[in-house]
Amino acid sequence: MPVSGMTALQGLCDVGRLRAGQRVLIIGASGGVGTYAVQIAKAHGAEVTGVCSTSKSDLVRSIGADHVLDYTREDFADSGKTYDLILDIAGNASLARLRRALTSAGTLVIAGGETAGRWLGGADRQLRALALSPFVRQRLTTFVSKVDLSGLERLASLVEDGRLVPVVEQTFSLSEMPKAMRHLESGHARGKLVITP
Repeated sequence: MPVSGMTALQGLCDVGRLRAGQRVLIIGASGGVGTYAVQIAKAHGAEVTGVCSTSKSDLVRSIGADHVLDYTREDFADSGKTYDLILDIAGNASLARLRRALTSAGTLVIAGGETAGRWLGGADRQLRALALSPFVRQRLTTFVSKVDLSGLERLASLVEDGRLVPVVEQTFSLSEMPKAMRHLESGHARGKLVITP
């Protein structure tokens, strides 16, 4: 929980400057970071839209998303809706599409998940966002999550209040680690996978 939870918390609250009443789009809402992000955004009073596949829509609704977009049927950038804050965890939408879904002064936070890049190891979209941001009204940014005591205390408070519940799809034994990794790499994981000794 600490790394995924901290990534969601820092991406939304610290870097994204989340405020109550904002419209938030979470791309990759059914994954390990995304399931935390949906719940954290809701806990802070946002109207949350989660982007995921058809088979994961029920999960994203069950953890509090107000709206769910099935990326196999609908493109968030062409829906006509705009968002105050977009947290992109999935990592394959173009910068132009992401900006189209932002309000004119909205914030885009790219939290990783980049596809492999030929020259920059997949970080080219993040670098382009940082380079463009000073020249547009929209705030385009990225970050590297780090675990710190303050963040852990904020996560613990949300857990204690019942507003944040880890989503664990499946538990694997240590000997099943290759099977767990194949499942994770397939893109079919819902929330987190747990490895036990």
